[in-house]
Amino acid sequence: MTVNRVLLIGNLGRDPELKYFDDGSAVCNFSIATSRTWKSRDGEKQEETEWHRIAVFGKLAEVCGEYLKKGRTVYIEGRLRTRQYEKDGATHYTTEIVAEEVKFLGGRRDDEGGGDGEQQRGGGGGQQRGGYGQQRQQQQRPAPQQRQQSAPKSNTGFDDMDDDIPF
Repeated sequence: MTVNRVLLIGNLGRDPELKYFDDGSAVCNFSIATSRTWKSRDGEKQEETEWHRIAVFGKLAEVCGEYLKKGRTVYIEGRLRTRQYEKDGATHYTTEIVAEEVKFLGGRRDDEGGGDGEQQRGGGGGQQRGGYGQQRQQQQRPAPQQRQQSAPKSNTGFDDMDDDIPF
């Protein structure tokens, strides 16, 4: 058994590039940055940033092309793919992540004019998988307050502790 699975949370380094193939199917390409920080033996703060090329296909590519912008935080789940291409007579290789799931994290940045309504429409935490639209999924899920009110009360005496739970 083998596994080819990648999970990333990062920020877009530039606006996505949406293209269409001759058959009408879409591909969206963008790069995200992930960073890690640590303290060196000297006690100095160190930071390392990695850039990842992302390729998204189909309906999900169209949604990413419409809603994602530079600086936006996203969760990516997919697989690694290495491909080769010819340029100036030389063979080059590139490794990218083919995204099968994309979640838009956080809201739109303030300078993009997104208010609360824009955040929901733009996917403030919404999930995209297999080409389903965010607006459709938002409508199918009840609001958190509705779910909490409809949950049955337990007799454990912990009902008043909801505010103390950190998640």
